[in-house]
Amino acid sequence: MTDDTALEAAIMRAACDSDSEAASRLGIARSTFQNRMRRAAERGLVAPGVETMPGYRIDALTTTPNGTYIKQRKEHGEEYTPTLPVKGKTTLVDAEGRIITQHIMERATAEQQADTLRAMVDAVKEEIPRLTPTAAPAIDYADLANQFTVTDNHFGMLAWWEEAGADYDLRIAEQLLLDWFAAEITQSPRGHTAIMAQLGDLMHHDALESVTPAHKHVLDADSRLQKIIRVVIRTIRRVISMLLDTHQHVHVVMASGNHDPASSAWLREMLAVMYERETRISVDSSPALYYAFEWGETALFYHHGHKRGLGDVDRVFASMFREMYGRCRFHFGHIGHKHSDARSPSNTLFPIEQHETLAGKDAYAAAGGFMSGRSAKRITYHKRFGEVGRSTLRPEMVFGASKLVAANDNNERRAVA
Repeated sequence: MTDDTALEAAIMRAACDSDSEAASRLGIARSTFQNRMRRAAERGLVAPGVETMPGYRIDALTTTPNGTYIKQRKEHGEEYTPTLPVKGKTTLVDAEGRIITQHIMERATAEQQADTLRAMVDAVKEEIPRLTPTAAPAIDYADLANQFTVTDNHFGMLAWWEEAGADYDLRIAEQLLLDWFAAEITQSPRGHTAIMAQLGDLMHHDALESVTPAHKHVLDADSRLQKIIRVVIRTIRRVISMLLDTHQHVHVVMASGNHDPASSAWLREMLAVMYERETRISVDSSPALYYAFEWGETALFYHHGHKRGLGDVDRVFASMFREMYGRCRFHFGHIGHKHSDARSPSNTLFPIEQHETLAGKDAYAAAGGFMSGRSAKRITYHKRFGEVGRSTLRPEMVFGASKLVAANDNNERRAVA
Protein backbone atom coordinates (compact mmCIF):
# COMPACT_ATOMS: atom_id res chain seq x y z
CA MET A 1 0.00 0.00 0.00
CA THR A 2 1.39 3.40 -0.98
CA ASP A 3 1.64 6.32 1.42
CA ASP A 4 -0.77 8.34 -0.79
CA THR A 5 -3.49 5.69 -0.43
CA ALA A 6 -3.03 5.53 3.35
CA LEU A 7 -2.97 9.35 3.63
CA GLU A 8 -6.17 9.64 1.57
CA ALA A 9 -7.95 7.42 4.08
CA ALA A 10 -6.64 9.46 7.03
CA ILE A 11 -7.76 12.77 5.51
CA MET A 12 -11.23 11.38 4.68
CA ARG A 13 -11.64 10.02 8.20
CA ALA A 14 -10.86 13.44 9.68
CA ALA A 15 -13.66 14.92 7.56
CA CYS A 16 -16.29 12.31 8.48
CA ASP A 17 -18.12 11.24 11.62
CA SER A 18 -17.53 7.49 11.27
CA ASP A 19 -15.52 4.85 9.47
CA SER A 20 -18.61 3.76 7.55
CA GLU A 21 -19.20 7.26 6.20
CA ALA A 22 -15.54 7.65 5.17
CA ALA A 23 -15.55 4.25 3.46
CA SER A 24 -18.77 5.09 1.61
CA ARG A 25 -17.42 8.39 0.34
CA LEU A 26 -14.25 6.64 -0.93
CA GLY A 27 -16.32 3.90 -2.55
CA ILE A 28 -14.60 1.04 -0.70
CA ALA A 29 -15.67 -1.55 1.87
CA ARG A 30 -15.52 -0.60 5.54
CA SER A 31 -12.96 -3.37 6.27
CA THR A 32 -10.72 -2.10 3.44
CA PHE A 33 -10.95 1.43 4.81
CA GLN A 34 -10.02 0.27 8.32
CA ASN A 35 -7.02 -1.62 6.95
CA ARG A 36 -5.85 1.58 5.21
CA MET A 37 -6.25 3.47 8.45
CA ARG A 38 -4.08 0.95 10.31
CA ARG A 39 -1.36 1.34 7.70
CA ALA A 40 -1.68 5.15 7.95
CA ALA A 41 -1.27 4.93 11.74
CA GLU A 42 1.82 2.77 11.40
CA ARG A 43 3.39 5.32 9.09
CA GLY A 44 2.57 8.38 11.21
CA LEU A 45 0.00 9.78 8.77
CA VAL A 46 -3.04 9.91 11.05
CA ALA A 47 -2.04 12.88 13.20
CA PRO A 48 -0.26 15.59 11.22
CA GLY A 49 2.90 16.84 12.89
CA VAL A 50 3.42 13.71 14.98
CA GLU A 51 6.80 12.05 14.32
CA THR A 52 8.16 8.70 15.45
CA MET A 53 11.41 8.19 17.31
CA PRO A 54 14.32 6.91 15.23
CA GLY A 55 14.01 3.17 14.67
CA TYR A 56 10.36 3.06 15.82
CA ARG A 57 6.94 3.09 14.14
CA ILE A 58 3.50 4.27 15.33
CA ASP A 59 1.46 1.29 16.50
CA ALA A 60 -1.64 3.13 17.73
CA LEU A 61 -3.05 6.65 18.32
CA THR A 62 -5.59 7.45 21.04
CA THR A 63 -7.34 10.86 20.97
CA THR A 64 -8.68 12.22 24.30
CA PRO A 65 -9.80 15.67 25.51
CA ASN A 66 -6.31 16.04 26.92
CA GLY A 67 -4.59 15.34 23.60
CA THR A 68 -3.42 12.53 21.32
CA TYR A 69 -1.47 9.64 22.86
CA ILE A 70 0.93 7.70 20.64
CA LYS A 71 1.94 4.04 21.06
CA GLN A 72 5.16 3.19 19.24
CA ARG A 73 6.89 -0.11 18.55
CA LYS A 74 10.39 -0.85 17.32
CA GLU A 75 10.55 -0.80 13.53
CA HIS A 76 11.24 -4.01 11.66
CA GLY A 77 14.74 -4.66 10.32
CA GLU A 78 15.99 -4.77 6.76
CA GLU A 79 14.47 -7.08 4.20
CA TYR A 80 15.66 -10.66 4.76
CA THR A 81 17.68 -12.29 1.99
CA PRO A 82 18.68 -15.95 2.54
CA THR A 83 22.38 -16.77 2.12
CA LEU A 84 21.93 -20.56 2.34
CA PRO A 85 19.21 -22.91 1.09
CA VAL A 86 16.05 -22.52 3.21
CA LYS A 87 15.18 -25.84 4.86
CA GLY A 88 12.09 -24.74 6.81
CA LYS A 89 10.01 -21.84 8.12
CA THR A 90 7.84 -21.17 11.17
CA THR A 91 5.49 -18.21 10.58
CA LEU A 92 3.15 -16.36 12.97
CA VAL A 93 0.42 -14.27 11.26
CA ASP A 94 -2.33 -11.96 12.52
CA ALA A 95 -6.06 -12.18 11.81
CA GLU A 96 -5.53 -10.48 8.44
CA GLY A 97 -2.86 -12.95 7.37
CA ARG A 98 -0.03 -10.44 7.77
CA ILE A 99 3.27 -11.85 9.03
CA ILE A 100 3.99 -10.94 12.66
CA THR A 101 7.18 -12.95 13.04
CA GLN A 102 8.94 -15.65 11.09
CA HIS A 103 11.72 -18.06 11.98
CA ILE A 104 13.69 -19.23 8.94
CA MET A 105 16.01 -22.24 9.07
CA GLU A 106 18.94 -22.33 6.68
CA ARG A 107 21.32 -25.21 6.12
CA ALA A 108 24.33 -25.61 3.89
CA THR A 109 24.02 -28.22 1.17
CA ALA A 110 26.49 -31.09 0.85
CA GLU A 111 28.12 -29.30 -2.07
CA GLN A 112 28.57 -26.10 -0.05
CA GLN A 113 30.05 -28.07 2.84
CA ALA A 114 32.44 -29.71 0.40
CA ASP A 115 33.43 -26.30 -0.99
CA THR A 116 34.11 -25.07 2.53
CA LEU A 117 36.32 -28.04 3.28
CA ARG A 118 38.22 -27.58 0.02
CA ALA A 119 38.89 -23.97 0.99
CA MET A 120 40.13 -25.10 4.40
CA VAL A 121 42.45 -27.62 2.76
CA ASP A 122 43.84 -24.95 0.42
CA ALA A 123 44.58 -22.76 3.43
CA VAL A 124 46.44 -25.35 5.50
CA LYS A 125 47.97 -27.80 3.06
CA GLU A 126 51.20 -25.79 2.80
CA GLU A 127 51.84 -26.80 6.41
CA ILE A 128 51.59 -30.54 5.67
CA PRO A 129 55.05 -32.13 5.93
CA ARG A 130 56.42 -33.39 2.61
CA LEU A 131 57.86 -36.86 2.82
CA THR A 132 61.43 -37.54 1.74
CA PRO A 133 61.73 -39.68 -1.42
CA THR A 134 62.81 -43.28 -0.87
CA ALA A 135 64.75 -45.75 -3.00
CA ALA A 136 62.73 -48.05 -5.26
CA PRO A 137 62.76 -51.80 -4.49
CA ALA A 138 63.85 -54.49 -6.91
CA ILE A 139 61.03 -55.99 -8.99
CA ASP A 140 60.57 -59.14 -11.04
CA TYR A 141 57.98 -58.10 -13.63
CA ALA A 142 58.27 -54.63 -15.15
CA ASP A 143 55.11 -55.08 -17.27
CA LEU A 144 52.79 -55.88 -14.35
CA ALA A 145 50.59 -53.57 -12.29
CA ASN A 146 48.82 -54.83 -9.16
CA GLN A 147 45.47 -53.18 -8.53
CA PHE A 148 44.44 -53.40 -4.88
CA THR A 149 40.67 -52.86 -5.07
CA VAL A 150 38.86 -51.81 -1.89
CA THR A 151 35.52 -50.08 -1.55
CA ASP A 152 32.90 -49.05 1.00
CA ASN A 153 35.09 -49.53 4.08
CA HIS A 154 32.85 -47.12 6.04
CA PHE A 155 35.33 -46.00 8.70
CA GLY A 156 33.24 -44.80 11.63
CA MET A 157 30.37 -47.27 11.18
CA LEU A 158 29.14 -49.25 14.17
CA ALA A 159 27.65 -52.75 13.88
CA TRP A 160 26.63 -55.20 16.59
CA TRP A 161 27.15 -58.87 15.78
CA GLU A 162 23.82 -60.01 17.30
CA GLU A 163 21.94 -57.61 15.05
CA ALA A 164 24.07 -57.53 11.90
CA GLY A 165 25.96 -60.81 11.97
CA ALA A 166 29.42 -59.36 12.67
CA ASP A 167 31.02 -56.68 14.81
CA TYR A 168 32.37 -53.55 13.11
CA ASP A 169 33.72 -50.29 14.46
CA LEU A 170 36.55 -47.83 13.83
CA ARG A 171 39.23 -50.04 15.39
CA ILE A 172 38.12 -53.10 13.40
CA ALA A 173 37.95 -51.12 10.16
CA GLU A 174 41.54 -49.94 10.56
CA GLN A 175 43.00 -53.31 11.55
CA LEU A 176 41.05 -55.26 8.92
CA LEU A 177 42.15 -53.02 6.05
CA LEU A 178 45.79 -53.10 7.14
CA ASP A 179 45.69 -56.88 7.59
CA TRP A 180 44.18 -57.33 4.14
CA PHE A 181 46.82 -55.20 2.44
CA ALA A 182 49.64 -56.93 4.33
CA ALA A 183 48.39 -60.38 3.31
CA GLU A 184 47.62 -59.43 -0.28
CA ILE A 185 50.91 -57.64 -0.88
CA THR A 186 52.79 -60.70 0.37
CA GLN A 187 51.23 -63.02 -2.22
CA SER A 188 51.19 -60.56 -5.13
CA PRO A 189 53.72 -60.77 -7.99
CA ARG A 190 56.49 -58.23 -7.64
CA GLY A 191 55.23 -55.93 -10.35
CA HIS A 192 56.29 -52.43 -11.25
CA THR A 193 53.22 -50.45 -10.17
CA ALA A 194 50.68 -50.71 -7.38
CA ILE A 195 47.28 -49.09 -7.90
CA MET A 196 45.43 -48.29 -4.71
CA ALA A 197 41.89 -48.30 -6.12
CA GLN A 198 39.76 -47.01 -3.24
CA LEU A 199 36.31 -46.82 -4.86
CA GLY A 200 34.50 -44.55 -2.39
CA ASP A 201 32.64 -44.47 0.94
CA LEU A 202 35.89 -44.83 2.84
CA MET A 203 34.17 -42.88 5.64
CA HIS A 204 30.71 -43.68 6.98
CA HIS A 205 29.64 -40.07 7.54
CA ASP A 206 30.91 -36.77 6.22
CA ALA A 207 30.10 -34.19 8.89
CA LEU A 208 29.75 -33.70 12.64
CA GLU A 209 26.28 -35.21 12.40
CA SER A 210 26.21 -38.94 11.66
CA VAL A 211 23.86 -38.66 8.67
CA THR A 212 24.20 -39.16 4.93
CA PRO A 213 25.09 -35.87 3.19
CA ALA A 214 22.29 -35.81 0.60
CA HIS A 215 19.22 -37.30 2.31
CA LYS A 216 20.13 -36.95 6.02
CA HIS A 217 19.52 -40.61 6.83
CA VAL A 218 20.60 -41.30 10.40
CA LEU A 219 23.61 -43.64 10.58
CA ASP A 220 24.99 -45.95 13.27
CA ALA A 221 28.26 -44.19 14.07
CA ASP A 222 31.14 -45.39 16.21
CA SER A 223 33.09 -42.24 16.92
CA ARG A 224 33.58 -38.50 16.60
CA LEU A 225 34.40 -37.07 13.18
CA GLN A 226 37.84 -35.79 14.14
CA LYS A 227 38.85 -39.18 15.50
CA ILE A 228 37.63 -40.89 12.31
CA ILE A 229 39.66 -38.43 10.21
CA ARG A 230 42.76 -39.13 12.30
CA VAL A 231 42.41 -42.90 11.90
CA VAL A 232 41.70 -42.65 8.16
CA ILE A 233 44.81 -40.53 7.53
CA ARG A 234 46.95 -42.87 9.61
CA THR A 235 45.63 -45.96 7.84
CA ILE A 236 46.00 -44.61 4.30
CA ARG A 237 49.57 -43.43 4.99
CA ARG A 238 50.50 -46.88 6.28
CA VAL A 239 48.95 -48.58 3.26
CA ILE A 240 50.80 -46.31 0.82
CA SER A 241 54.05 -46.94 2.69
CA MET A 242 53.51 -50.71 2.42
CA LEU A 243 52.89 -50.45 -1.32
CA LEU A 244 55.88 -48.16 -1.83
CA ASP A 245 58.16 -50.68 -0.11
CA THR A 246 57.20 -53.39 -2.62
CA HIS A 247 56.59 -51.52 -5.90
CA GLN A 248 58.55 -49.00 -7.90
CA HIS A 249 55.50 -46.78 -8.38
CA VAL A 250 52.23 -46.28 -6.48
CA HIS A 251 49.17 -44.69 -8.06
CA VAL A 252 46.41 -43.60 -5.67
CA VAL A 253 42.74 -43.36 -6.64
CA MET A 254 40.61 -41.94 -3.83
CA ALA A 255 37.12 -41.96 -5.35
CA SER A 256 34.22 -39.91 -3.99
CA GLY A 257 31.25 -41.84 -2.63
CA ASN A 258 27.75 -40.89 -1.58
CA HIS A 259 28.70 -41.11 2.12
CA ASP A 260 31.91 -39.04 1.93
CA PRO A 261 31.92 -36.49 -0.94
CA ALA A 262 33.64 -33.80 1.13
CA SER A 263 36.04 -36.11 2.99
CA SER A 264 37.30 -37.69 -0.22
CA ALA A 265 38.02 -34.17 -1.54
CA TRP A 266 40.24 -33.10 1.37
CA LEU A 267 41.90 -36.51 1.49
CA ARG A 268 42.90 -36.34 -2.20
CA GLU A 269 44.27 -32.82 -1.79
CA MET A 270 46.17 -33.72 1.37
CA LEU A 271 47.78 -36.79 -0.21
CA ALA A 272 48.71 -34.87 -3.37
CA VAL A 273 50.59 -32.27 -1.32
CA MET A 274 52.07 -34.72 1.16
CA TYR A 275 53.64 -36.84 -1.60
CA GLU A 276 54.43 -34.11 -4.13
CA ARG A 277 58.19 -34.62 -3.64
CA GLU A 278 57.97 -38.40 -3.94
CA THR A 279 58.21 -39.05 -7.67
CA ARG A 280 57.30 -42.70 -7.14
CA ILE A 281 53.79 -41.77 -6.00
CA SER A 282 51.04 -40.24 -8.14
CA VAL A 283 47.66 -39.16 -6.72
CA ASP A 284 44.61 -38.68 -8.91
CA SER A 285 43.35 -35.38 -7.45
CA SER A 286 40.59 -34.84 -10.01
CA PRO A 287 37.37 -33.47 -8.49
CA ALA A 288 35.35 -35.46 -11.04
CA LEU A 289 33.52 -38.60 -9.98
CA TYR A 290 35.15 -40.70 -12.72
CA TYR A 291 38.83 -41.70 -12.78
CA ALA A 292 41.15 -43.49 -15.21
CA PHE A 293 44.65 -44.96 -15.33
CA GLU A 294 46.54 -46.08 -18.43
CA TRP A 295 48.88 -49.07 -18.16
CA GLY A 296 50.41 -49.80 -21.56
CA GLU A 297 47.60 -51.09 -23.77
CA THR A 298 45.31 -51.54 -20.76
CA ALA A 299 42.87 -48.80 -19.70
CA LEU A 300 41.48 -48.93 -16.16
CA PHE A 301 38.43 -46.92 -15.08
CA TYR A 302 36.96 -46.21 -11.63
CA HIS A 303 33.70 -44.79 -10.23
CA HIS A 304 31.91 -45.35 -6.92
CA GLY A 305 28.72 -46.51 -8.62
CA HIS A 306 26.22 -44.14 -7.01
CA LYS A 307 25.67 -42.09 -10.18
CA ARG A 308 26.13 -44.70 -12.90
CA GLY A 309 25.89 -48.47 -12.62
CA LEU A 310 26.86 -51.67 -14.40
CA GLY A 311 24.61 -51.08 -17.39
CA ASP A 312 25.70 -47.59 -18.46
CA VAL A 313 28.90 -46.42 -16.75
CA ASP A 314 30.97 -47.84 -19.64
CA ARG A 315 29.65 -45.16 -21.98
CA VAL A 316 30.56 -42.43 -19.50
CA PHE A 317 34.11 -43.77 -19.22
CA ALA A 318 34.52 -44.05 -22.99
CA SER A 319 33.20 -40.51 -23.50
CA MET A 320 35.17 -38.79 -20.74
CA PHE A 321 38.45 -40.57 -21.54
CA ARG A 322 37.97 -41.10 -25.27
CA GLU A 323 41.64 -40.65 -26.21
CA MET A 324 42.76 -43.27 -23.72
CA TYR A 325 39.86 -45.49 -24.75
CA GLY A 326 40.98 -45.26 -28.38
CA ARG A 327 44.64 -45.93 -27.66
CA CYS A 328 44.14 -49.04 -25.55
CA ARG A 329 43.35 -52.58 -26.59
CA PHE A 330 41.95 -53.72 -23.22
CA HIS A 331 39.48 -51.84 -21.01
CA PHE A 332 38.26 -52.65 -17.49
CA GLY A 333 35.91 -50.65 -15.27
CA HIS A 334 35.42 -50.96 -11.51
CA ILE A 335 32.64 -49.70 -9.22
CA GLY A 336 31.43 -50.36 -5.66
CA HIS A 337 28.48 -48.85 -3.79
CA LYS A 338 26.18 -51.89 -3.59
CA HIS A 339 28.50 -54.02 -1.44
CA SER A 340 28.08 -57.02 -3.74
CA ASP A 341 29.95 -58.72 -6.57
CA ALA A 342 28.42 -58.40 -10.02
CA ARG A 343 29.40 -58.17 -13.69
CA SER A 344 28.10 -55.89 -16.43
CA PRO A 345 25.72 -57.19 -19.13
CA SER A 346 27.24 -58.64 -22.28
CA ASN A 347 26.14 -55.68 -24.41
CA THR A 348 28.39 -53.14 -22.64
CA LEU A 349 31.42 -51.66 -24.41
CA PHE A 350 33.82 -53.42 -22.04
CA PRO A 351 33.66 -55.36 -18.75
CA ILE A 352 32.51 -53.47 -15.67
CA GLU A 353 33.00 -55.19 -12.32
CA GLN A 354 31.12 -54.33 -9.13
CA HIS A 355 32.98 -55.21 -5.94
CA GLU A 356 32.11 -56.48 -2.50
CA THR A 357 33.40 -54.74 0.61
CA LEU A 358 35.46 -55.92 3.56
CA ALA A 359 33.16 -54.02 5.92
CA GLY A 360 30.39 -55.73 7.81
CA LYS A 361 26.71 -54.89 7.42
CA ASP A 362 25.16 -52.09 9.45
CA ALA A 363 21.71 -52.30 11.04
CA TYR A 364 20.04 -50.87 7.92
CA ALA A 365 21.55 -53.51 5.63
CA ALA A 366 20.82 -56.31 8.08
CA ALA A 367 17.18 -55.22 8.47
CA GLY A 368 16.84 -55.07 4.69
CA GLY A 369 17.97 -58.67 4.36
CA PHE A 370 21.00 -57.85 2.22
CA MET A 371 23.07 -61.01 2.08
CA SER A 372 26.19 -59.86 0.21
CA GLY A 373 29.51 -61.46 1.05
CA ARG A 374 32.64 -59.70 2.25
CA SER A 375 35.87 -59.62 0.27
CA ALA A 376 38.40 -57.47 -1.57
CA LYS A 377 40.47 -58.32 -4.65
CA ARG A 378 43.93 -57.80 -6.01
CA ILE A 379 43.86 -57.84 -9.80
CA THR A 380 47.06 -57.95 -11.84
CA TYR A 381 47.22 -56.31 -15.28
CA HIS A 382 49.82 -56.71 -18.01
CA LYS A 383 50.77 -53.83 -20.28
CA ARG A 384 50.12 -55.91 -23.39
CA PHE A 385 47.67 -58.62 -22.33
CA GLY A 386 45.19 -57.02 -19.94
CA GLU A 387 44.19 -58.97 -16.85
CA VAL A 388 46.55 -61.87 -16.12
CA GLY A 389 45.77 -62.78 -12.52
CA ARG A 390 43.76 -62.06 -9.41
CA SER A 391 43.36 -62.96 -5.77
CA THR A 392 40.41 -62.68 -3.41
CA LEU A 393 40.79 -62.52 0.35
CA ARG A 394 37.93 -62.50 2.84
CA PRO A 395 38.03 -61.18 6.43
CA GLU A 396 38.17 -64.71 7.84
CA MET A 397 41.31 -65.38 5.75
CA VAL A 398 43.16 -62.34 7.08
CA PHE A 399 45.25 -62.95 10.18
CA GLY A 400 43.81 -61.36 13.31
CA ALA A 401 40.62 -59.98 11.76
CA SER A 402 38.29 -62.68 13.10
CA LYS A 403 39.50 -62.06 16.65
CA LEU A 404 38.42 -58.44 16.75
CA VAL A 405 35.35 -57.56 18.82
CA ALA A 406 33.58 -54.20 18.68
CA ALA A 407 34.03 -51.88 21.64
CA ASN A 408 30.27 -51.85 22.29
CA ASP A 409 30.11 -55.66 22.69
CA ASN A 410 30.35 -56.31 26.44
CA ASN A 411 28.79 -59.74 26.63
CA GLU A 412 30.21 -63.14 25.84
CA ARG A 413 29.04 -64.57 22.55
CA ARG A 414 26.48 -67.33 22.64
CA ALA A 415 27.46 -70.61 21.04
CA VAL A 416 25.96 -71.18 17.62
CA ALA A 417 24.35 -74.57 17.04
